[in-house]
Amino acid sequence: MISVLILTKNEQEDLPGCLESVKWCDDIHVFDSFSEDNTVQIALSKGALVTQRKFDNWSAHQNWGLANIKFKYPWVLYIDADERVSEKLRETLHSFSPIDNKIVAYEIQRRDFAWDGKWLKNAQMSPYYLRLFQPDKMRYERLVNPVSVPDGKTSRVSGYLDHYPFSKGFRFWWARHLSYADMEASMRLEDIGKGTAFSLWKAFFGKDFTERRYHQKGLFYKLPGRPLIKWLYMVVWRKAFLDGTAGLTYATLQSIYEYFIVLKTKELVKQANKLNR
Repeated sequence: MISVLILTKNEQEDLPGCLESVKWCDDIHVFDSFSEDNTVQIALSKGALVTQRKFDNWSAHQNWGLANIKFKYPWVLYIDADERVSEKLRETLHSFSPIDNKIVAYEIQRRDFAWDGKWLKNAQMSPYYLRLFQPDKMRYERLVNPVSVPDGKTSRVSGYLDHYPFSKGFRFWWARHLSYADMEASMRLEDIGKGTAFSLWKAFFGKDFTERRYHQKGLFYKLPGRPLIKWLYMVVWRKAFLDGTAGLTYATLQSIYEYFIVLKTKELVKQANKLNR
């Protein structure tokens, strides 16, 4: 009753483990951005169906996939190559039956793991994600770190989706987040140009997590000293220190990433001002 969608780009290291965790599914789709390694060959050897499209940005890419890939079942589980379906989540999905025909998407709790295998229980920023949904009732917004926008009610299912962001090492993590910073800065510049308004009320009392996160992020980008604020939020408010050295290190990495966005935004604003002179 559930199809699986996996987005890939040069994922020969992580894809085998990901596919192993969803081998219970008979409709696995690998949505590939023209990988240059053995990703496609691995997917095909495991019986997955491969669709390729040149990557432009996250929301456009994901929206295209949901609109154009022919899924066998009405519900889709979306995961990344560095994620794994836990045994408990597999059991939940195996017996899945919508509890309400008005519900179009379900949140799944994700566990982020550090480089040493420790669950970043307190340090991780967002524990719940809309990853099980009806594809014709879901769309994405934002160039990077996209926001899921369901067309209907949502609920939650039990079980964990396990995430290993450091599976390819620190260098890969840094390189990926530098590219994320470029896109985040571009969106920040666009919001400034459009005068996009974000609601404090919706940031705290929005109807769902996705709406709250969208407005929280928009308001957060307007604050001075964001990298320090983010570090204090993670370490003090979310108690990342309870995750030990891994939690403190992860909070520091996320704060440095935030500083990258600040620097890139300033660079883009400066370039825009020169062009408008």
